[in-house]
Amino acid sequence: MKEEAAKTPLIILTGPTAVGKTALSVKLAERVGGEIISADSMQVYRHMDIGSAKIRPEEMEGIPHHLIDILEPWEEFNVTVFQKAAKEAIAQIRGRDHIPILAGGTGFYIQAVLYDIDFTENAEDTAIREALEKTAREKGAEFLHQMLRETDPQSAAQIHANNIKRVVRALEYYMQTGQRISEHNEQERGRPSAYNACYFVLNDYREAVYERIDRRVDQMLADGLLKEVQALREMGCTKDMVSMQGLGYKELLGYLDGEYDLDRAVYLIKRDTRHFAKRQLTWFRRERDVIWLNRQDYASDGDILKRMLDECSARDIL
Repeated sequence: MKEEAAKTPLIILTGPTAVGKTALSVKLAERVGGEIISADSMQVYRHMDIGSAKIRPEEMEGIPHHLIDILEPWEEFNVTVFQKAAKEAIAQIRGRDHIPILAGGTGFYIQAVLYDIDFTENAEDTAIREALEKTAREKGAEFLHQMLRETDPQSAAQIHANNIKRVVRALEYYMQTGQRISEHNEQERGRPSAYNACYFVLNDYREAVYERIDRRVDQMLADGLLKEVQALREMGCTKDMVSMQGLGYKELLGYLDGEYDLDRAVYLIKRDTRHFAKRQLTWFRRERDVIWLNRQDYASDGDILKRMLDECSARDIL
């Protein structure tokens, strides 16, 4: 415990989409003197507020939030960029004697920070990546995903075919090193944590999560998600951009491009978001040292918050 206490404290709050992480993270930050670092691959982008379920300024309750609205939708963003920015934010927060809270649903980003994974190997050699990206453009996402299934079935099962960037990264890693990236990730999970961390996963019954997803999508559309996507399209954003691969964006771009009607687009958003929530939970179940917070076990968010504070105190984080 002494060794852990000597490390920088870090609280992680994650879980499937629409489970209620945002509101709980603000309450937690208020109680511990914390600042929140967004662990979300979409909220970094400006002009993408509704579809990314970005926290509104009035919901922040004065709590500083980091890694939100820092890039334009056409700018490059990946796990390496996130890791660097998150580590800088953690250092700044600790410099103010506050507690960093990493909150969001992108498990790979959280893992990269928690275990300080080194992504520098072969980072400068882009020839393989460029060739794979060309293959994706010419032969399509499914062809590239089939390549991954043949070389690394475990990764192919975890990465959606439409997530071309991650498919490319997995194939690139295999071609550069001869090792499957799924095996590499298992090894990385064995690394000691770089922080004195409390790693919370908020969850609920599957039916409850799915119901909240459907309600959230309906609310996003009522709030103007289609207009948001139209505006991004008018800015020049296209489906091949990483930002436009986000749930809600790629489906509505398909509608605007005449691929299907609006009802079909809404159906696809809800279906794919449910699938995404399922993949998120699969990821978190593989992580170690996780503290599960199942909503059905608590009478209120106040009780969940008390459990979190107790766990953090036991680990000398507070």
